[in-house]
Amino acid sequence: MLRKLAIAALALILLGPSTMLMGVAVLMNPAANGACTATATGLTVGSVPDSLKATAGDGTTLTLNKAQLTHAATIITVGSQINGVTRDGVQIALMAALTESTLRMLANTSAYPQSADYPNDGDASDHDSLGLFQMRPQSGWGSVKDLMDPAYQVKAFFGGPTGPNYPSPRGLLDIPGWQSMDKGQAAQAVEVSAYPDRYRNYEPVAQTIIDTLTAPTASNSGEPNAAIPETSRIVFPLPEGTWVLTSPFGYRTHPITGARTLHEGTDYAAPDGKPIYAVADGIVTLAEYSEAWGGHLVIDHTVDGKPVSTGYIHMWKTGILVAVGQKVTAGQHIGDVGSSGQSTGPHLHFEVRPGGGQAIDGDKWLKEHGATSQNNTVDMDTSSACTSEPQTEQTTPATAPAAVDVSCEAN
Repeated sequence: MLRKLAIAALALILLGPSTMLMGVAVLMNPAANGACTATATGLTVGSVPDSLKATAGDGTTLTLNKAQLTHAATIITVGSQINGVTRDGVQIALMAALTESTLRMLANTSAYPQSADYPNDGDASDHDSLGLFQMRPQSGWGSVKDLMDPAYQVKAFFGGPTGPNYPSPRGLLDIPGWQSMDKGQAAQAVEVSAYPDRYRNYEPVAQTIIDTLTAPTASNSGEPNAAIPETSRIVFPLPEGTWVLTSPFGYRTHPITGARTLHEGTDYAAPDGKPIYAVADGIVTLAEYSEAWGGHLVIDHTVDGKPVSTGYIHMWKTGILVAVGQKVTAGQHIGDVGSSGQSTGPHLHFEVRPGGGQAIDGDKWLKEHGATSQNNTVDMDTSSACTSEPQTEQTTPATAPAAVDVSCEAN
């Protein structure tokens, strides 16, 4: 390994000083290598791909390179090790860095010629701003040396009692109620930009980055985990006759923030306390509670020989009935319906992520895999009268209970 690093470093020297500085930083960054690093949020950074395509909220496709993704891995790793930072917090930081610098460590030689002496991805000239988050020494964020260090910038962005600038300038953890804010608004609260609406556009890109670089769920390799046996059947996650689909997968106007965002799951309204079932045999890889998501479970499965992860969200703290590492079977009672986090009423937010990556339409996936009721007596009709923006008419399911209040705006 050391011999390979030496050869690579020699090649970088031959390519020139600027390339050498950035390249050596990438080579020596653990996030750029295959080792996984466990973090406080449950996010684990795995191998960093050479490139990644992601679609922004306005439909623009971005192609991120290895250096940009390595910086993203640094944000995830450092942020996840800070007490109080959740998965949402990491996503907000990525949104901010994507907006400010497109995930590049930018020098600013017009304001600080010495900034070019540090590893960088290019030169910018916005006031005296530096680095991933375009932080300004004149505003008290740190020295040039500090701000040309990606890890320092991440710590400064999150702030909090252990942050390098506490209590001012304020980082994300210093913003009262940031957990319940729209993610774009939370990013703006830290950055205080003259263009406050830009951050929201990168929310789906940040989500794609997290899904791709981390492994809180299935293996990023696309190969099934040998410890997870092939599932025997697919079960609908709620009891027959207790639910109705109220908000499908797809773009929608968020019922709480009012922002148009990608709804990465399917919402099934059901009475508070109704049981939630594991849809397949698997292993619990995430069991946590956060302000935004409330109770949140992720289970890894092997379905048709391929890894897939399912998510179950908005349970009360007391409604989480399984723990990380626990093996579960299809139809096992894993939690109870709640209305915690950003929720307007009792429901299950259900997600499906093949390989633990980009979310797909979970309702469609259940139907394609012939999901049955928990007692295995009936195939579940998973269609609904409610639609997201790109979808067309669907019919109310025969299994929807008359007692459940159906609202396409809720949840």
